[in-house]
Amino acid sequence: MMKKSIWLVFLVVFLSCRQEPVKTYTLRDDVSFLASDSLKGRETGTANELMAAGYLAERMENLGISPAGKADTYFQTFTFKPKKDPHQEIQYVEASDSTITGTNVIGFIDNKAENTIILGAHYDHLGMGGQGSLHRGEAAIHNGADDNASGVAVLLQLAQKLKKSELKGNNYLIMAFSGEEIGLLGSNYFAKNPTVDLEDVNYMINMDMVGRLRDSKVLSVSGTGTAPIWPQVLNSTNQDFELVLKESGVGPSDHTSFYLQDIPVLHFFTGQHEDYHKPTDDAEKLNYEGMEKITSYIMEVITELNDDEKLAFKKTKNESEEVPRFKVAMGVIPDYLYDGEGMGIDGVSEEKPAQRAGLQKGDVVVQMGDSTVTDMMSYMRALSVFEEGDSTSVVIDRNGEKITVQITF
Repeated sequence: MMKKSIWLVFLVVFLSCRQEPVKTYTLRDDVSFLASDSLKGRETGTANELMAAGYLAERMENLGISPAGKADTYFQTFTFKPKKDPHQEIQYVEASDSTITGTNVIGFIDNKAENTIILGAHYDHLGMGGQGSLHRGEAAIHNGADDNASGVAVLLQLAQKLKKSELKGNNYLIMAFSGEEIGLLGSNYFAKNPTVDLEDVNYMINMDMVGRLRDSKVLSVSGTGTAPIWPQVLNSTNQDFELVLKESGVGPSDHTSFYLQDIPVLHFFTGQHEDYHKPTDDAEKLNYEGMEKITSYIMEVITELNDDEKLAFKKTKNESEEVPRFKVAMGVIPDYLYDGEGMGIDGVSEEKPAQRAGLQKGDVVVQMGDSTVTDMMSYMRALSVFEEGDSTSVVIDRNGEKITVQITF
């Protein structure tokens, strides 16, 4: 009887001490939560964004990643006043009734190494629409599955792999940014108020819109001119993609904030699409197999550089400073992955000049008026000479056939 009682006590203690196994999250799991209607578009400064931040902090904690925000938490908050003038620079201020507070979520894998790699992706989106939305109609939830639940999901998978790996040549800062959609605010704030010494940062990798890899397997990587070794490493570790390499360290995503601190950067991107900044950017439309390949590719890049010395930084030409100003728009979404002659069209906005002229997704603009269009920059230079009410001829290449249409702005 005594032996039976001891056994029962042991069994009760064993069962009470046994922990539930930690759930293994997939890319689809993370995207499905972040891009769910319950988070209502994760707009910066809202309770819905805070719900997403809490989820990300819990994910990092479950992975065994240490907090690296403020006061031994995963969170770094920043407060600002909304801009009335779109050209006005954001000022970070003390919280008040007229301010908005965003929240970066930051974790750290400490390998006791000399240098640190920053891996980042923004998790905020457009909420119910508003400024930045391309949706025409009543307010609707903008779930932002590709933009940028996709990048955050890849970020978390990388964090899991790095935590378990033997890659101890660097420490890893894992960071989900807030405020990207309204001006790279979270990454800008961190760059000016870092929770690690930026002098020790080896390089930064940014994932923004990596969920729509096409059948052509074209993957854009920007920032390849910010360290002399980038092209060699990217090409030697690539097995799955048609790479479009872009040198500039300045672009419309969070890697820019780190490039401006003289840190080598890379930005991974699978291209824009017709659901960009619309309520139709939903979880079921993502290419999860493609996201897995991108995750593996980034791991290969990190592995290749694990035993190398700290990367040398190199300044690049700021392409954004060369963009001409223009008063009109055709109403097309450029194909940023197109690397042939001309300017590829990845989508056509409703009730805009391009749609009225019959332009379609897949068309390539090769001439506008008297100007030959060879790339994105020449397209913008050609567009900059027109004003509202002007008309011009536009020559497009549609499946090898040259078609001329009239555009009225």
